[in-house]
Amino acid sequence: MTTDYRVLGPVEARVDGRPVRLAPRVRAVLAVLLLHSGQVVPAARLIDALWGDDPPETAANILQGYVSSLRKALGRDALETRDPGYLLRVEREALDLHRFERLATDGARALEEGRSDEAAGLLNDALLEWRGAALADVAEGPELRPASARLDELRLVALERRIEADLACGRHEEVVAELVTLTSEHPLRERPAALLMRALYRCGRQADALAVYRAMRARLVEELGLEPGAELRELENAILRHDPTLDGTSKRRAAFDGAKRTILVAALDLSSTGDLVAVAKPLAQDGNREIVVVSTVVDTAALPGALAKVREERASLAAAGVDARAAAFTSLMPGAELARFCGEEGADLLLVDAPEGLLEDGRLLALLDEAPCDVAVLVGGRLRDGSVLVPFTGAEHDWAAVELGAWLARARAAPLVLAGSEGADGDRDASKLLASASLAVQRALGVDAEPRLVEPAPNALVEAARDAGVVVVGLTDRWRRDGVGRARTALAASPHHPTLLVRRGLRPGGLAPRASETRFTWTIAG
Repeated sequence: MTTDYRVLGPVEARVDGRPVRLAPRVRAVLAVLLLHSGQVVPAARLIDALWGDDPPETAANILQGYVSSLRKALGRDALETRDPGYLLRVEREALDLHRFERLATDGARALEEGRSDEAAGLLNDALLEWRGAALADVAEGPELRPASARLDELRLVALERRIEADLACGRHEEVVAELVTLTSEHPLRERPAALLMRALYRCGRQADALAVYRAMRARLVEELGLEPGAELRELENAILRHDPTLDGTSKRRAAFDGAKRTILVAALDLSSTGDLVAVAKPLAQDGNREIVVVSTVVDTAALPGALAKVREERASLAAAGVDARAAAFTSLMPGAELARFCGEEGADLLLVDAPEGLLEDGRLLALLDEAPCDVAVLVGGRLRDGSVLVPFTGAEHDWAAVELGAWLARARAAPLVLAGSEGADGDRDASKLLASASLAVQRALGVDAEPRLVEPAPNALVEAARDAGVVVVGLTDRWRRDGVGRARTALAASPHHPTLLVRRGLRPGGLAPRASETRFTWTIAG
């Protein structure tokens, strides 16, 4: 029996070529399992995906019934019960998402290596895997709605790269109409505008290319209060001076070789802006990244003060050689608006301050629910000198904390400490787990990590972190239901150090290679 799965459109399972009929909620369970195929998905996560914050009392029993339906349809060997949930075994080429990722990654690599015709073919084949909006018939709830948005983003990135490959092959006239449509559908997205400017310039339409820039700048300033990013500004200057690299006759230069990746700083309390910028600044200096400093206010009368503050931070960053932009705007739904910003700006990381109510604050809840990238919540003020300590249990969310912690340690030239349990009542200690994480960090970053075993108790972890410059901890996938957790709450409440609470996003993180932009997830453990 052969089984094929599809999530790039309506969710489908086909057994021996025939579609399997599944009830809507059973398809939703299948979708979550497929997005994490080969991994154990906790039953609690599946319940959250189905019912959110209001599951019925019999949710666990109902879920078992859905799993039973899947086993009958797919075969008992396909779906394994493994504590604390279920694992779906899927052959690599049996899922359209995996096929798309392979083709898109190979296409991106071919494009970077100058094999433009091959890249265009591979990326076109990747796009042919799509049958409509991702998870089209199940994209509801806190689990699947952001996953659908992330998948659609992958499709858009692959499309932009296929057009870039076509431009490198000299097909500028053929892509103009497609790019006009794309810029209309995504009026605040800078990459399609940059591609359209290139295509028009190569068609001998310099004035039209410059008009695209002016219109894009006007939209960004009017709607977001932001100037265009460095890529668009440099492209406009290149067109004005007739830079020969734009005409495609010289050795190929990737359209986005100079594009900076973005760290978004968004203070919920304006007075915390400087503390957040102090976290972002070394991260931006550790690679080709820009910082976008954003503030929202409810009252229009407060807007001038907010603008002055973010512009002051931008000027300070510019004086330190960091590329930065700044904006402030009024909003009655700042969490949702800032989450949208993350998508529009292609942010690697969102840095936000901890509001007084923490996970009871609607603004932060919206950010944690909707932002596609990793979100780091700063508790306790400005970072201090000292080591970067990351409690590590090996869970998926902990890898996001390790990634940010390692990034901070490298950028600040500080020691990285990975803390794990020393074991109790005959349980094995975490030394092997910490060793594996240390090897992953060394491979990805060249950063050494010091293992530290502590008693499995919140007060012992707090004591181990007493001298740290910052503690970075991952928020569990059940943060909305279970809150921060005892150990994390104790760390966040400690007066000895600031803490960054990290919620793992769907977009590849700041350390991911650019080719991973067309992958659903990325981690330094991979």
